[in-house]
Parts: sequence; C-alpha cells; structure tokens
Amino acid sequence: MESSSIFPVSHLSFFPPKSDGPRASPIRPWKQRTLRTTPLRCQKMYVPGFGEASPEAKAAKNLHSFFNYIAVKIVLAQLESYNPEAYEELTEFISRNSLNDGDMFCANLMRESSRHKGLALRILEVRSAYCKNDFEWDNLKRLAFKMVEDSNTRLMRDYVLETSHVENEK
Repeated sequence: MESSSIFPVSHLSFFPPKSDGPRASPIRPWKQRTLRTTPLRCQKMYVPGFGEASPEAKAAKNLHSFFNYIAVKIVLAQLESYNPEAYEELTEFISRNSLNDGDMFCANLMRESSRHKGLALRILEVRSAYCKNDFEWDNLKRLAFKMVEDSNTRLMRDYVLETSHVENEK
C-alpha cells in the first residue's frame, strides 16, 4: 500500500525560507556563519637535521664566534696605537691559538698570564658591547633578505638563459 501526503500549495515555494539570523542556510549548509573567529595558526617550516638546535640557534652560535673575532680585531686596533707591547703579545697568542671557538680562545688567553687575563677581559667586554650596542641587527636582516632574493633571481635567470634556445637578437 502506498502512502501519499498532500502539502498545501501555500507551503510550496521556489525561494528559500527567510533566515532569522546567522544560522546555516538550508540550501547551502557549507556556508555557515559563526559569531566567533578562529585564530590563525601559522606553521613554520620543519628543518630536518638540526637535532635539538634550531637553525636560529646555529646562526646565533656562528654570530657569537664572529663577535669574538670582531672584538679581537677591535682590541688589536686599540692596542696598536697606545700599547705596542700588548699588541705584540696578543698577536703572538693569536698565531698560536685558533679564533674559531671564541670562548675557548678567551679561556686560554685568561690562563696564559695575568697580563693576558686583562686582554681577555677586555675582549669579553668589547664583544658584549659590540653585540648589544653597535651591531646593526636590522641591517643584518635586510641584507640577508636582499642577498637571498638577489641570488635566487640571478640563479633562476641564468638557468632560463641556459636552458632556453632563444638566440640573442640585436
């Protein structure tokens, strides 16, 4: 037995029913409106192969060694003009010890003699002051961005020129 239902003609409409507020549309349920906003969650790139240290930590370690190198150069320049004897001692110490590890360099310099200890403390002071006051961090960021962009553009341009077989018309 079949059942049929009869709807009054007044309930049939070609138009969707009117909405009372921010509810889901019965025709398009995917167009739901919500009153609360969801926070954007930006994910940074995963960089494999760095262990516990981030790339930023590796860069900071390299900058730390670089600041030590800069501090040694600054102290050498200062000593050259007003204390040639200490300049010679520090130059001789540099010839025997690597500047690659700034902390090891300063630790060895402190243990060399009491006079060298004073030079090491001066290097530590200059290293800290240069890092905090004189190094242009904003300029570093700007230059790094510019170098990456310029390098990428140059490499892509060179590749296109190399792989395209268009003759130069002049």
